[in-house]
Amino acid sequence: MHSFFTVIPKPRWQDVLDVTIVAYVIYRIALLIRATRTMQMVVGLGIVAGAFVGSQMLGLFTLNWLLNNFLGSLMVILVVIFQADIRRALTGLGARSFFGVGANVASVAQELAAAATWLAARRIGALIVLEQEIGLQEFVESGRAIDGRVSPELLETIFMRGSPLHDGAVIIKGDRILAAACLLPLSSKTNVSLTLGTRHRAAIGLTEDNDAVVIVVSEQDGTISMAHHGELLRGFDSPRLLETLQTLPA
Repeated sequence: MHSFFTVIPKPRWQDVLDVTIVAYVIYRIALLIRATRTMQMVVGLGIVAGAFVGSQMLGLFTLNWLLNNFLGSLMVILVVIFQADIRRALTGLGARSFFGVGANVASVAQELAAAATWLAARRIGALIVLEQEIGLQEFVESGRAIDGRVSPELLETIFMRGSPLHDGAVIIKGDRILAAACLLPLSSKTNVSLTLGTRHRAAIGLTEDNDAVVIVVSEQDGTISMAHHGELLRGFDSPRLLETLQTLPA
């Protein structure tokens, strides 16, 4: 037993640092893809890898040949499948997503919920973007600079019918409204419901490539929705919206 332990090299402080950094990166990647379709694709690739190992062990030569050719182009396949997620991750890295601090929306959750509820009750359409860790400067520059503190009155005034700023999105960072009448990209998804209007498609489109959260108020029926990571959840009332906003990163 003593001779067994003597062959194990003594760990250096560099080894500990190396393992810690790799573990942290893996942890952050897991957080990035958790509860998304990317996680389902990762599981699917894991099943394919398991089938490859199993085909080798069981001597299934045809299946092994097919999987071997498939896995031989794995890097290209990963880039094609995860191109949007890779782009979002690299953008987030440049925006300090691994080590930075997210936008603080907890202090304005009450104001946002109040404004959305007021607008919904009057069926006034609205598109409110909450910047998180990934910056939205390119979209801010497409609108009109505001740089005002978030308040229900200001948001209601911006989206009021007849206001020159009511078309487009409001972008909020922390407790500041950066700009209004901002242009957002429409979703390229083919499975988006045809009943959804331009605001909802823009909310989905923006959140497909970054971590922003978008509140949408429907002009047709006053429904409050929220988009995040390319998915749209509908039917929020004031208490549920407030609760959801308060759970966002501080």
